[in-house]
Amino acid sequence: MATVKHKRCPGNWRGRAAVTRCPSERAAARRTSQLNSFRILLLDLTRIMPLPDTMFCAQQINIPPELPDILKQFTKAAIRTQPHDVLQWSAGYFSALSKGEPLPVKDRIEMPVATQKTDTGLTPGLLKVLHKQLSPKGRVSMIELEKKWKHLCLPVEQLRALLQLDNFGEEVEWLKVLALGCSILGGSLMTSVKYACEILTTDPEGGPARIPFDTFSFIYTYLASIDGEMPDYKVEAFLNALKGQVERKGDQVGVSDFFIPSKKA
Repeated sequence: MATVKHKRCPGNWRGRAAVTRCPSERAAARRTSQLNSFRILLLDLTRIMPLPDTMFCAQQINIPPELPDILKQFTKAAIRTQPHDVLQWSAGYFSALSKGEPLPVKDRIEMPVATQKTDTGLTPGLLKVLHKQLSPKGRVSMIELEKKWKHLCLPVEQLRALLQLDNFGEEVEWLKVLALGCSILGGSLMTSVKYACEILTTDPEGGPARIPFDTFSFIYTYLASIDGEMPDYKVEAFLNALKGQVERKGDQVGVSDFFIPSKKA
């Protein structure tokens, strides 16, 4: 009868106190030991820092009920305002929203004219946004003015050049800043006050753009003094004639009361 030989790992024989394992068995033992150590470490970590709940289905995700409307309004505002830097504008938008302040949002999309296609500076729509944000305070600090200016992605250099037209301190009178902004948009005195009427009016768009005579008089006189080319007596004569003209209209000055558009050739 043939003797059956059992295959043994080298060095493994009966009667030895410490049994020597073959390399494959030693590798398996090491893996088992490492796995046990990892399990112990994982248990310790979960005690210190519990793992977040695993989301298995959409029903487990809690969406705040107001979030969809917030995102919808934000998207519409961004499309209407067309900010040059969306992230910078977004910071100003949500900052104002959280504080209950007027939002840096245009009333409508402004279609750029040919000379404005690459211009990222002041526009009538952006100046109107600033007016909504800053006019309730009357006087504003330079810091707040610059912050609101930046939130609309306007170049700070343009603001500083604007403020150099007058002697301003730590605080500025907002209506004067508005008037100076209109002078940048308009170029001439009459065009500048026309922009002021269109920004300040409560009339619907396309209406007469009326503002109180006292407000018009303040802006006109201020811009004339900054310009320095019109004598005081001419300024006074113009305002006296205009006042007599608008008294029967409730002292409301509309664009058609003083502005005659230039005829195109």
